[in-house]
Amino acid sequence: MAGYWYIAQVNKELLRLAIPNILSNVSVPLLSSVDTALMGHLSAEHLGAVGIASMMFNFLYWNFGFLRMGTTGLTAQAYGANDVQAQGATLLSASALAMLLAVLLWVLQVPLFGLAHSLMNVPDGYGLLVSDYFYTRMWAAPATLLLYVLLGWLFGQQNSNYPLVIAIFSNVVNIICSVYWVKVLGLGTKGVALGTVVAQYASLALAFAMIWFKYPEKVRSIKLSWLKEADRYMRLLKVNADIFLRTLSLTVAFGFFYSQSAAASGLALATTTVLLQFLNWMSYAVDGFAYAAEAMVGKYVGAKSKAGAHRAIKLSMGYGMALAVLFSLTYWLAGEQLIALFTDEDNVKALAKSFIPYLVALPLIGTACYIWDGVFVGLTATRAMRNLMLIALVGYLASYYLLLPHFGELTALWIALLVFLGLRGLLQTGAYLKDGLSLR
Repeated sequence: MAGYWYIAQVNKELLRLAIPNILSNVSVPLLSSVDTALMGHLSAEHLGAVGIASMMFNFLYWNFGFLRMGTTGLTAQAYGANDVQAQGATLLSASALAMLLAVLLWVLQVPLFGLAHSLMNVPDGYGLLVSDYFYTRMWAAPATLLLYVLLGWLFGQQNSNYPLVIAIFSNVVNIICSVYWVKVLGLGTKGVALGTVVAQYASLALAFAMIWFKYPEKVRSIKLSWLKEADRYMRLLKVNADIFLRTLSLTVAFGFFYSQSAAASGLALATTTVLLQFLNWMSYAVDGFAYAAEAMVGKYVGAKSKAGAHRAIKLSMGYGMALAVLFSLTYWLAGEQLIALFTDEDNVKALAKSFIPYLVALPLIGTACYIWDGVFVGLTATRAMRNLMLIALVGYLASYYLLLPHFGELTALWIALLVFLGLRGLLQTGAYLKDGLSLR
């Protein structure tokens, strides 16, 4: 009876964290979908330009995702160990690192745009639309990176309600501003970028206020003199370096996807922009359980409760796969209607509809790797995350070039993407079965 009660408690805790995370995460692709719809109803060029420009920022910001993930894992373990000073030190050092990186992005924005423009194979006629978006949105860099830290710290505190409020607030502000600046003022790609800038700074102010009033004792425990103590950065930097390389591999994979689509044709690029909205919806929703796994596994590891950590992993994976089935059924039954929401272009809709079978397979094949990412972050098994991602990236690129002579560019890309996601999940499962909670 005691064992059943314990399982029920872990299950309740998981759902308490996961449900707000799912609602929070789904609001992110909602914003992307609104931007896509706003541009898709202007022209295929606007649609493709926002797709390319957004991917440029994915290249930049996904690679700094370690600021959230590393902060969550370290904070959750300190929370489980009831180490208030370590929680405050993680918040301070991660915030300082975020500001340093934001300044670096500002200084290097011109060469970064030139490099991204070249790597993404930006088609002729798209350059001005893409640059308008890029240089406008770059003003949000400090707010974006600091928000990664604050949200990661809140997740580590086992608090998913505040991130939900922040996400909803951010996206409401963003959508209102974007619709006004695009529909009323006619600012095009610059309008959706401005919406993001305003929303990021408004959300940052809200996040600071919420942390200050919710965790006053932990905020007051922070000492600015810690900024001079190099040893306080070492574990954060080690964890973050591994996550950075892992995330860089992920952005290379999706950057390659966009780049090859752009090189194929403007139609292929516009279609890719629409189809990847389906991946965004699935991945952000499933990440609700991955984020819950990060927080819970980290807490139980910090508290030295192996039973709690194992139970959190099993429940996260089970709920994640159940959600994957729901997404696959939705894409199968309503795929054509969903595609029509994003574009009025008949040729884009026709090509996108032919890929619905791949969209149906995507959640079933790809969900496991998202959940395992959360588990590995909670364990701070960042070296294993890095190594397995690199192997999967090699498999992805190899499968694309092997398939290309036998299929069209987009078909080869989608099959390779499924191979990439599936291979990641299989490798991570094997690593966990071999090493369990001792993974590093």
